[in-house]
Amino acid sequence: MEYLSLYLFLAICLLLMLGYPVAFTLAGTALAFAAGGVLAGVFDASFLSALPGRIFGTINNTTLIAVPLFILMGNILEKSRVAEELLDSMARLFGGLRGGLGISVVVVGMFLAASTGIVGATVVTMGLLSLPSMLRSGYSPSLASGTICATGTLGQIIPPSIVLVMLGDILSNAYQRAQLNMHVINPKTVSVGDLFVGALIPGLVLIGLYILYLLVQAHLKPETAPPSDLEPISAAQVLRGLLPPLILIGIVLGSIMMGAATPTEAAGIGAIGAFLLALLKRQMNLARLRETLQHTLEVTCMVFMILIGAAVFSLVFRGFGGEELIHEFFHGLPGGVMAATLVVMLLIFLLGFILDFIEITFVVVPIVGPILLTMGVDPIWLGIMIALNLQTSFLTPPFGFALFYLRGVAPSSVSTGAIYRGVVPFILLQLALLVALWIWPQMATWLPAALK
Repeated sequence: MEYLSLYLFLAICLLLMLGYPVAFTLAGTALAFAAGGVLAGVFDASFLSALPGRIFGTINNTTLIAVPLFILMGNILEKSRVAEELLDSMARLFGGLRGGLGISVVVVGMFLAASTGIVGATVVTMGLLSLPSMLRSGYSPSLASGTICATGTLGQIIPPSIVLVMLGDILSNAYQRAQLNMHVINPKTVSVGDLFVGALIPGLVLIGLYILYLLVQAHLKPETAPPSDLEPISAAQVLRGLLPPLILIGIVLGSIMMGAATPTEAAGIGAIGAFLLALLKRQMNLARLRETLQHTLEVTCMVFMILIGAAVFSLVFRGFGGEELIHEFFHGLPGGVMAATLVVMLLIFLLGFILDFIEITFVVVPIVGPILLTMGVDPIWLGIMIALNLQTSFLTPPFGFALFYLRGVAPSSVSTGAIYRGVVPFILLQLALLVALWIWPQMATWLPAALK
């Protein structure tokens, strides 16, 4: 019977590859397997009685309120053209340097990633804004497209990230379950704020590696990243465009890190701050506000429908004994906890080719998370590793989501092969960071421990 859980998982992956809607595929396939299991006498229908409680728990989960608020904050900043103005200012400041325009794209992409947290939105926005200007300045198509794709995936790891919000909530529940399984009387907790703080050092290191690579590439092959001929701009003029979003993101993250606000409260501050910033810049009217709210509602509904579908799947998966099967498999691996973690990382990397981060967070992590945490894995380190792993997966040819997003907005002069070649150095940088984080987990765990 337990192998039916694996068949269920494979069936869902196959249907998703065929393009069926994620939320309804998760719930519909799981219910179909459950119905077949009830008729065959191998599934206890009482497992599904827990579903109303799961949905009610989701409705009452105040942490998840941060998701629509951060989505709203990012949409407002995108519609108010903050990124466009910031990119223009940074390009004029650094454009005179070899590789300067690429560095500007990385810096602006970092701010956009921190404000939106959605890979597709960041890649498409940066592709529309910066790719034409980079090509006009003489950048090689592969370097330009690789820089934009890599920068667009920073939303996976740069806080406040929607990925980290959802991962933090899932890992918090998984950590409590793991400690209960280990009969811990006073269980510790892990929060979304802990994950935000833990992601700061790896995220900044990754940005530094991107910039260092661009500088080295511009030095070794100056023809691939020449200086731009944009009119220079003073540092004071740059600050006028840089300070508002920097202050907003600083307030959001600072309030979380200092314990002055929960991630949900900070997300509310961020959404209001972004709206006020858009009003001050006179970039918000009723039509644009309606479009922003509608897009926020669409993305939020998609997230929570997937969450409900994932709840149905996890109940049926456990009902068929899938969790016990995976638990036995992990404990039977010869390398112990490290081998189990490596297998999970490889699985998540491969699933990143066919599933978005929302499905992986809601479907895969609740299954493998409690098992790894029971084996002694640090929850903050695990969350950052998963986020970086997904970021690398979304960049890897031929199935990386970021590549498809850029291909959709790139001109025909930029070939798909050029996009694939351009992301390879950035993939190697991310793999190097993953290896460093594997060897030195303190990169993710030191700062959260120091601030407690």
